[in-house]
Amino acid sequence: MPDFDIQNVLARLTRSLGENPMDIKTIAESGSARKYYRIVTEKGSLIGAYNANIEENEAFFYLTEHFGKIGLNVPKLLIVNEERNCYLQSDHGDETLFQHIQRTLTSGVYDDSIVALLRQVLEQLPRFQIEGHQGLDYNKVYPMPCFDKPAVMDDLDYFKYYFVKPHADIVFNETRLKAEFNRFADFIGQAKNNFFMYRDFQSRNIMIDHGTPYFIDYQGGRRGPLQYDVVSLLYQVKAQMPQSLRDELMTHYKEALSAYLDPKAIDFDRYYPYFVYLRLLQVLGAYGFRGLIQKKAHFIESIPYALNELRVWNEKYPLNDYPELQNILSQLPTPNFQLVTPNSQLTVTVNSFSFKKGYPDDFSGNGGGFVFDCRALPNPGREPQFKTKTGRDWEVAEYLIEKPQTHVFLDHVKGIVGQSIDNYLERHFNHLMVSFGCTGGQHRSVFFAQTIADWIKANYPSVQVKINHIEQHIHE
Repeated sequence: MPDFDIQNVLARLTRSLGENPMDIKTIAESGSARKYYRIVTEKGSLIGAYNANIEENEAFFYLTEHFGKIGLNVPKLLIVNEERNCYLQSDHGDETLFQHIQRTLTSGVYDDSIVALLRQVLEQLPRFQIEGHQGLDYNKVYPMPCFDKPAVMDDLDYFKYYFVKPHADIVFNETRLKAEFNRFADFIGQAKNNFFMYRDFQSRNIMIDHGTPYFIDYQGGRRGPLQYDVVSLLYQVKAQMPQSLRDELMTHYKEALSAYLDPKAIDFDRYYPYFVYLRLLQVLGAYGFRGLIQKKAHFIESIPYALNELRVWNEKYPLNDYPELQNILSQLPTPNFQLVTPNSQLTVTVNSFSFKKGYPDDFSGNGGGFVFDCRALPNPGREPQFKTKTGRDWEVAEYLIEKPQTHVFLDHVKGIVGQSIDNYLERHFNHLMVSFGCTGGQHRSVFFAQTIADWIKANYPSVQVKINHIEQHIHE
C-alpha cells in the first residue's frame, strides 16, 4: 500500500477515536516490513502501524491483549481497521534502551544509570516468560507455536546458507555438518521449554518511557526455553557489553527467576553456553542475508561485532564435540575484515528542489541524471491550509493523489526511471540521480521525490536509495 494511502487510513482511525490528526510522520524503518508512524493530535500522540501480514498482526493483537491483562508493560492497542492491516497503539516515545546503551558506549563505560535500566528489564523478563505463559493459547501465535528442533535447525541453516556459503574460501564437509547440526538441535531440545519465549528480546525492542521500560515487537513469540531471551539481550553484539557485567546481570536475572522456580532444577547453566552459540550463529545468518546478500549498510557494519563475540565465546567454550562446526568457526574472517560496501552497488539519489534556487549538484561525477518539472501539476501551495505543510505531510499527499494528473505523471516517471535502473543494474553502474523541481521546492517536488523513492525501495530492494529534500534541509 502506498505511504500516502496508509496515512489516510491512519488519519481516519484517529478521527474515529475522537481525536484530530494534526501531523503524521514516518518513523524510521527497522529490519521488518512493518511501517510505523507517529500521529500528533491535540491531546498528545499515537503510534500508527501498517503490516500486510494479517496473521502476524493477529498474533500481535492477541499477545498485546493477553500481556496487558496481567499488567505487563506493553503498548495499549487502541483501534484496528476492518482489513486488519492498520492499527493504532499508545505512544511510549522514541527512546530505546539501545540508544541509552549507545550513549553509554561513547563514554567507554556502562554507568550506574544504564545498569539500573538493564536490571529493571531483566526483572520483567521472567514475568513474560512465566506469567505470560499461563493461559496463553499458542495456536494464536505466529509463525509457529513452539521453538522446537525444526526451529533450531532453521537458525543453524540460516548461518550456513547466508554467512558460511557466501564465503567460498571456507572449506567444510556439508554431510558431517548436517549431522552435527542435528545433534546440536537434539541437545538444545532437551532444555525445559514450557515457557513463553519472546524470540527477539533485545534493546532495540525496549522503549524507555520516563525511566520505565516498555516492550514491543513480541509478535514472533512462542513456547520455548528460558535461556534464549536472556542471551538475546546480554549478547546483543553491538551493545559490546563486558563479560563481567553480563555475569552480574545474569545473577540478577536468576534472582528474579527464583521467585517462580529454581534455575538449578531445570539445568539452566548446562544449556546456557549452547544458547549463546545458537543466538550468535543465527545473528550472523541474519547479518549475512541483510548485509552480504541485500547489501544493507547497518547489517554489514554489525558483522565484525558478531564475529568478535563468537571468537571470544569459542575460546571460552570450544566446540570439541562438534568438530566440523568448530572447523568452520576457525576459518571465519577476523573481526576487522573488509567487506564489499553498498557503494559498490547501484545508488539512486532522489532530490526535490526549487527551480528558483537552481538545479541540484551532482557529486557522483556522472553528470546529473533525470530532472522532472512538476510545475505543470496542481499546486497545493496555492491553498491556504497547506501553506505551512510540505509534500511529506499526508494532507498534501491526499490533495495531490486525488488529482488525475498526478497518476499520469507518476506512471511516466516510473516507466522512465525503471528502465534506467534495470539497465544500470545489468551494466553494474553505481549511481543514478533523479530530481524533481517545482516553484518553491516545498510541496509538489517533495511529494513526487518521496513517492518515487518509496517506489524504488519497494521494487528494487538491492538498490540503495538516498533522499535529499534540498529546500527542507532533509537528507536520508
